[in-house]
Amino acid sequence: MTTPTEQFAAFNKANVEAALELASKVLEGAERLAQLQMAAARETLNDNTKQAKALLAAKDAQEYFSLLTVQVEPGIKRALTYSRGVYELATETQSEIAKLVEAQVGEYNENLMAALDKVGQSAPAGSDAAVAVIKSAMAAANTAYDNISKAAKQVAELTEANMAAATEVVGTTKKKSSK
Repeated sequence: MTTPTEQFAAFNKANVEAALELASKVLEGAERLAQLQMAAARETLNDNTKQAKALLAAKDAQEYFSLLTVQVEPGIKRALTYSRGVYELATETQSEIAKLVEAQVGEYNENLMAALDKVGQSAPAGSDAAVAVIKSAMAAANTAYDNISKAAKQVAELTEANMAAATEVVGTTKKKSSK
């Protein structure tokens, strides 16, 4: 049989490990975002340099404005690609964090229910009702958490569908404008 001190130490150790794992996932996401931003900045600088040289080489105003018009499309495409990359990265990181949190919540609930069972067994007569109320409250809280999780997933799916639709609209507009 473990002592309350040992249980408390184990609980704290598990929480510290969970916090470290969560921090690791957040840092991984931040690192990937920084890499994405650096790649986008590098690509933008290279494209802008090429565009500036082409504009400087224009022989007349008509060629200059023609080059400006042609150069808008790659910028829009690059911005859309960057936005899609940031969105995908945020979605992946959020999903990994949600999995960690769900695992922690599940483990916490199991431990709490086991503790309540122990309390119920060693509690004085007549305290069954109080333990049942606490268990009922825990069940209600778990149901609410599940509903919130489902709603968040639906919002994420809707956002993803909207992002795909926006990408398609830009692609369709680009095809129509180049005809």
